[in-house]
Amino acid sequence: MHLLYLDESGSIADPSQQFFVLAGLSVYERQTHWVEQKLNCIASRFSIDPSQAHAVELHGSPMRGGRGEWRSFPVPDRIQAIKDALHDGVYINHPRVRLFGAVIRKATLPAEDPVAHAFEQLSHRFDLFLKRQYQRYEKPERGLIIFDKSSTEQSIQTLARDFKHSGHSWGRTNNYAEVPVFLDSRASRLIQLADLVAFSLYRNFEHCDSGFYDIIKPCFDSDGGVIHGLYVKS
Repeated sequence: MHLLYLDESGSIADPSQQFFVLAGLSVYERQTHWVEQKLNCIASRFSIDPSQAHAVELHGSPMRGGRGEWRSFPVPDRIQAIKDALHDGVYINHPRVRLFGAVIRKATLPAEDPVAHAFEQLSHRFDLFLKRQYQRYEKPERGLIIFDKSSTEQSIQTLARDFKHSGHSWGRTNNYAEVPVFLDSRASRLIQLADLVAFSLYRNFEHCDSGFYDIIKPCFDSDGGVIHGLYVKS
């Protein structure tokens, strides 16, 4: 089974922010442990007791801004930790880890919910990725989308059911094992990594800061030289 971990960056309600991002990473079920181990090593640099590294949450905005538990650490150390997590968690594991992201300029959808639009795009694109896996290896693989817990949980689950049974703009989804699952990011390193991916896209498009995005840019799902994993509506 392929697991797609997704998180949001940017606020739908804040008029001062131009973009909303929904993004994350697809990981084969047997690979999750090894990605988690790499992230634990990075988190341990910020824990007095390395055995308690699991308590350190890798979260892009607080890490960069020095908020909460990150306030006491120097800026260069915090920035480097984000870059290391993206490099060790995503870049060096590509293509076993593939990225998916939807970047929405909110002004382009004045009468539509950006969350629903982004989820429709990613749900369709991940479904096509699973279909390619079956065509290439003749082995049916199911997928599961895993979100950080948020206020959008009910609407996302409703959309997922609709896409499966009623269809979306391109037909029906066929390769999902279940409706999306929602986890507390504090309990999942992979959700935390999805947050860093989404934050990297948000910084790139909202603030023209490509420092994080440049690390992961080659890792979005692609086939035959065509990038399928990144959708930008701007």
